[in-house]
Amino acid sequence: MRNSPSSEDLHSWDREHFIHPWHDMNSWRNYDNMLVDGADGIYMYDETGKKFIDGPGGMWCVQIGYGHKEMADAIADQVMKMPYASPFTNVTQPGAILAKKIADLAPGDLNNVFFTTGGSTAVDSALRAMQFMNNSLGRPNKKIILAREKGYHGSTYLAASVSGKERDITKFDVEGRLVHFLPNVNPYLRPDDMSVETWCDAKIQDLQNAIDTIGADKIGAFIAEPILSSGGVIVPPNGYHKRTFDLCRAHDILYISDEVVTGFGRLGHWFASETVFGIKPDIITCAKGLTSGYLPLGACIISDEMMERMTHQGEVLFSNGYTYSGHPVSCAAALKNIEIMEREKILEHVQDISPYFQERLLDLKKFPIVGDARGKGLIGCIEGRLSKDGSRLEDERKIGKMLDEVCNNMGLIVRPLINMCVFSPPLIISKSQIDDMFNILEQAIVKVSAEFN
Repeated sequence: MRNSPSSEDLHSWDREHFIHPWHDMNSWRNYDNMLVDGADGIYMYDETGKKFIDGPGGMWCVQIGYGHKEMADAIADQVMKMPYASPFTNVTQPGAILAKKIADLAPGDLNNVFFTTGGSTAVDSALRAMQFMNNSLGRPNKKIILAREKGYHGSTYLAASVSGKERDITKFDVEGRLVHFLPNVNPYLRPDDMSVETWCDAKIQDLQNAIDTIGADKIGAFIAEPILSSGGVIVPPNGYHKRTFDLCRAHDILYISDEVVTGFGRLGHWFASETVFGIKPDIITCAKGLTSGYLPLGACIISDEMMERMTHQGEVLFSNGYTYSGHPVSCAAALKNIEIMEREKILEHVQDISPYFQERLLDLKKFPIVGDARGKGLIGCIEGRLSKDGSRLEDERKIGKMLDEVCNNMGLIVRPLINMCVFSPPLIISKSQIDDMFNILEQAIVKVSAEFN
């Protein structure tokens, strides 16, 4: 039997041939990423067998944890029964059942599910659906998309165009003519003498100003993450979502809720839009936790009302779709994922344990180097800063890099975003494991604080 490649070979082949997402093109052959050799529950293991708590939960997605045998069996069974069927001409049992299940779980009249390959393509499909609808209604100029600074919606052309992570340096083109960005909604940035309520009023006024300036007859949609996740787990002030939703309704602007991160349990509910924030969007996009990351799958969920407005007299094709839309194996994984979450009462567990997670998170504000700690449910972020007015980008990158290295040495994976570390652990995490995670993080903050005196 041929010997397995050595870890040195794997690292070498990775550097020479594997183009990773979001890698620095000045040093792309010099990366030394952790070689992951196994995973179980909330833990990952490198090639030496060292155990790490997976703080980011993969990429905000491993809801039921790693190594769930039922998932493996469900995937294998579907592969053997029927690994693929064209979504353009065929119905499959997993796809039909999952579409019905998602419609049952989604709020209001969001009963129509367009399956995609992931979050980016779900957002792309949502924006194209808005364009299709307005063209169908004879409103070809009603296409501007309102989005928010620090929002992240994906890497396809349209999704990247409405993403507002302004500190990223990119050489990619985006379609700037189609989007208008609203200023940052992060309450941490408000002046010291401004209340959160006044800050919220100002953020609502930002939206009203955009509508007044651009014209409601030119604005097709407002896209918003309930929590701006990759932008640093920014939680808008109380009431913000409902008030923006009401403004959109008043001006016939579609409301797209990007729940790629918050959907499927992250805040203790299948979807956060209605249950947590009191809104029933026209479209919800989801992915990630839909399969707990075991297989790629996304969905663009559209309301009945919007579908009626997209209906044509005579044949007009909704010419948007993917070879792997509603892939039967991915759909089987999603169905098993939902079944496991229901049977093991994972949503109830998140609701029970989230207050303790947030308590440990917010306690980190006691360290001077932590400018802010924020979150909701089982998602959180610490923002390292030398002063509230901001630090040099070079220093902020150093804070994030050092925290990442120290945590990694002590067995905790964090996801550094410049000066921030974000957390979205598997939803099965226990109270003692939360303590383990934050105890390591506290020790890391102490060590990094000493470096900055």
